[in-house]
Amino acid sequence: MPRVEAPQSDQAASVRFAGPRAVLRQAVAEDAFPGAAWGVLHHGEILAMAGEGRFTYEANSPAVQPDTVFDLASVSKVVATTAAAMLLLDRGSLHLDMRLGDILPGFVVGSDPSSGKVQVTLRMLLAHSAGLPGYVELFRTCSTPEALIRAALQLPLENPPGQRTVYSDVGYILLGKVMEVLSGEPLDSFCVREIFRPLGLAATTFNPPPEQRPRIAPTEEDTRFRNRVIQGEVQDENAWVLGGAAGHAGVFSSVHDLLCFAQCILSEGRAADGHQLFQPQTVRAFAAPQSTGRALGWDVPTPPSSSGRYFGPRSIGHLGYAGTSLWIDPDQELAVALLTNRTWPDRSRDTIRQVRPAFHDAVAEALR
Repeated sequence: MPRVEAPQSDQAASVRFAGPRAVLRQAVAEDAFPGAAWGVLHHGEILAMAGEGRFTYEANSPAVQPDTVFDLASVSKVVATTAAAMLLLDRGSLHLDMRLGDILPGFVVGSDPSSGKVQVTLRMLLAHSAGLPGYVELFRTCSTPEALIRAALQLPLENPPGQRTVYSDVGYILLGKVMEVLSGEPLDSFCVREIFRPLGLAATTFNPPPEQRPRIAPTEEDTRFRNRVIQGEVQDENAWVLGGAAGHAGVFSSVHDLLCFAQCILSEGRAADGHQLFQPQTVRAFAAPQSTGRALGWDVPTPPSSSGRYFGPRSIGHLGYAGTSLWIDPDQELAVALLTNRTWPDRSRDTIRQVRPAFHDAVAEALR
C-alpha cells in the first residue's frame, strides 16, 4: 500500500485545484460557512490539503489551516463506531445478526411482544433500518449518561424492523453502547487505542484536552442549551450528555487523518505500515449496499448526492451536521475530505447542500 504523504508542491496543487478552491472561497464569501479545510487523496497520494476562510466571520479570527481540527459530528459514525464494529467482527466478538435485545436487555424488557423490538439486529442498526426514530432531544429530560441511554432503550419503534431506511442518531447511540459491552471498555479509549493510533491518526480523538482548543474550529454560539461558544467540545447535545463520546458523534479530526483513514478503507483494511487492521472481506461487506439502500454504516451516492456527479456507484461516504464530509470511491482510488463549520454562529445556514456537490464535481474535474 502506498504511504500517505502530504502534498509535495503547494503551488502546483493550488494551480491544479483552483476550481475546488474557487467553490469554497465563493461559499465563504456568501456566508455558507466561515471556513473550511479540505484534502484530496488519489492513488495513495495526498495531492492537496488546504484551508480556506477563518474560524468565524470576524476579520481578526484565526485563518483555517490544512491541519485545523474540526468536530466531525456524524462522520464519527464511520471513523469510530462503524470501524469498531468491523474490528470486533474480525475478532469474533460481534456478529451482524446479533439481536440488540440480547446485548442490551433494556431494549426489549417490558416492551410489547408485537412491537418488533425483539427482531432488531446490529445489521439493522448499522444500515439504519431498525425502525427507530431518527432524532430525539433526549438531552432535554436526561442529565446523565445512564438516564439518556435508558431513555433511548425505551423509545418505541416507528417502523417495522428491516423494512425502511430512516437515518437514526438514536440507533447509533445504542450501537455505541453495544460496542462498549462487546469490547468491555468505553468507546473512546477502545477507538483511540485500537483504531486511531494504529492508523497514525495523531489529531483524532474524543474530548480533546483544553489546551488544544485554540486549533479547533468553533461550531456555534449556543443560546439554547449550554449558553456559551462551543469550541473543542462536542456540539451535539445528546453526545455531550453522554460525556462527549458517543456512537453517533464526538470525534474531532483533521483532513490529513481522515484521508489516512480513507486510504485504509481503499487498501481493504491495511494501515500505512502494512498492518492488516481490518480484514478485506469485512471492508467489502460493510461497503456493500443493503436491501434498504444504505451500506453498513456508510451512505452511498444516491442522486442527487452530496458527492456530486462523478463518484461511482461503489462509492461510500458520510456527512456530518456541522458541515463535514468524507467520500471514498474505490474504483477511482479517490477520497475527498471536506471539513467546515457551517453551523457558526447558529444552525440556520443550509447552503452547504449546494456547495458540497459543486465542490466534489470541481475536484473530479481537476483530476481529469
